[in-house]
Amino acid sequence: MSSLKSASGAAQSPVEGQDPPGPATPRRSILVQFITAVISFVIVAIPATLGGLFFLDPILRKKKAAAGGSADELAKKDETGFIRLDITREAVPDDGTPVAITIMDDIVDAWNRFENVPAGSIWLRKVGDGPILVFNSICPHLGCSVDFRGAQNDFFCPCHTSSFTLDGKKSNDIPPRDMDALEVSMRTKGVDDPNGNEIWVRYQKFRSGTAEKISV
Repeated sequence: MSSLKSASGAAQSPVEGQDPPGPATPRRSILVQFITAVISFVIVAIPATLGGLFFLDPILRKKKAAAGGSADELAKKDETGFIRLDITREAVPDDGTPVAITIMDDIVDAWNRFENVPAGSIWLRKVGDGPILVFNSICPHLGCSVDFRGAQNDFFCPCHTSSFTLDGKKSNDIPPRDMDALEVSMRTKGVDDPNGNEIWVRYQKFRSGTAEKISV
C-alpha cells in the first residue's frame, strides 16, 4: 500500500529530500526576547553614558573655555584648584582685623553636581602692606567653626575653648596643632603677580584631632 493518505486522512509523508518542518516559534516568544534585549541595552547604556560624561566633564569644560567661555567662568577656578575670591586685596583691612569669607565651589556628590555652592569658610587678614594670610575656619581639634573675638583679639572655638592668635598659632593646649593655613596666590587678571589685587586660594580641609596636617 502507498504511504500517502487521502485528503480526508492523516497528513501525507514528507516529500523525499526535504526535512520535516519544525514547530513554528510563537510570536509571543519573539516579542519577549525583543523586550528583554531592549531592557538589557538600557540597563548597560545609561550608567555607561553617565559615567562617561562624569569623567569627560573637566575636558569638556576646558574646551569650552578655550573656545571662548565667559570671563567669569574662566577666572573662577583654575586647573590646580585655586579659587578666585570675591574680595580683593585692597578690601581687606590693613589693621589686621580678620575677614570671614564663604568659599563657593562646584561639589560632586555621586551622580549629582552642584555648581557654585558653599563649600566651606575661611579667615583672611593682612597687616599694612604685608602678605594676605588665609586660615581654614574649621578648628583642628574636633572640627567646629572658629570665631573671631574682637575683645580678646584672637580666634576662639566655642565648642571646646580652643584658642589661637591672629597669626593662627594655638595659644592653649587643647587643639593638637595650629589653625590650618591655606595656599594663597596673588594675581592680576588670573596671572601670577605678587602685587596683584586678586586673591586666589587653594581651599582644602584637613583631618581633625591630629598633630599632623593631613588633607582629606
